[in-house]
Amino acid sequence: MTASAPEAAVGAAPGPSVMLELRDLRVHFPTDDGIVKAVDGVSFRLERGRTLGIVGESGSGKSVTSLAVMGLHHGTTARIDGQIWLDGEQLIGADPARVRHLRGSKMAMIFQDPLSSLHPYFTVGSQIVEAYLVHNEVSKAVARKHAIDMLGRVGIPNPAARADDYPHQFSGGMRQRAMIAMALCCDPGLLIADEPTTALDVTVQAQILDLISGLQAEFGSAVIIITHDLGVVAELSDDVLVMYAGKVAEYGSAEDVFDRAAHPYSWGLMASMPRLDRERAERLAPIEGTPPSLINVPGGCAFHPRCRYAGLTGSRSQDEVPQLRELAPGHLVACHLTGAQRAEIRAEQSGVMQ
Repeated sequence: MTASAPEAAVGAAPGPSVMLELRDLRVHFPTDDGIVKAVDGVSFRLERGRTLGIVGESGSGKSVTSLAVMGLHHGTTARIDGQIWLDGEQLIGADPARVRHLRGSKMAMIFQDPLSSLHPYFTVGSQIVEAYLVHNEVSKAVARKHAIDMLGRVGIPNPAARADDYPHQFSGGMRQRAMIAMALCCDPGLLIADEPTTALDVTVQAQILDLISGLQAEFGSAVIIITHDLGVVAELSDDVLVMYAGKVAEYGSAEDVFDRAAHPYSWGLMASMPRLDRERAERLAPIEGTPPSLINVPGGCAFHPRCRYAGLTGSRSQDEVPQLRELAPGHLVACHLTGAQRAEIRAEQSGVMQ
């Protein structure tokens, strides 16, 4: 069953097949210069066993969204509104102690930089043991055996010996594997991977992606992949969420977004990506301009200052915020272009977009 973006409305808990659902999530940070609207009305749902890829430029709100799901904005100045449902349980407004309990047992996160996420003064094995003991009433010997088993399952050779090594004694790829072992040690239903292959060479990247895919199939987890790399999304994701300036620009199955992208920002992302499955005689086309300030987001469609097609909508792009609307079952886009305009543009640039 394909995931879909829900209506941003207060309602009952999602059905049992849904592991995670966000409804009109807003994460704002007050500063001396104004309110930073890092996430501004994001809604989506993710079913068990499926993978959602979240893509967008730096500053689009991808990581802030994931940190809100994990409850890691608690204690900061962040103002969080909306709803986050994890396995039928509402997280916003929940007791922080309850969210801490769920973090690790029902949801886990692989961070971008494992060297800074692992404690340098403790062995890798002891850190996995600690994470396991927090959620399981077992002896340290049982926890250590489980930690060694997990290190072996993520492909670390001689895990019994390597468990006593410190993070700096691991290579970048091995540290990322250790982070994955720690994240999965309590069999969480939701795994969030934030740029899991950054700074790794392409061979190790492929190994890490295969590992995440294989472990997902084994554990049945719902997975969110946050990345700039559209190749990673194409490899792993069932569904894709395109974010821009804290909002959802487009949402749909990977096939819809890669083969039938409907938002000019999505077109720009696709055009900037080298493709091996089609001929290209022209240079890659970058998206002109820079992402907007999240304190002073442009009126109307936030993308309109960079959109070469904004003039086709009259003044709507400048004056009216586009709402997510369904183009086809499960495929939503926030754009003022009409279907006829979109078809004409795609026909003119078929070599880039199709």
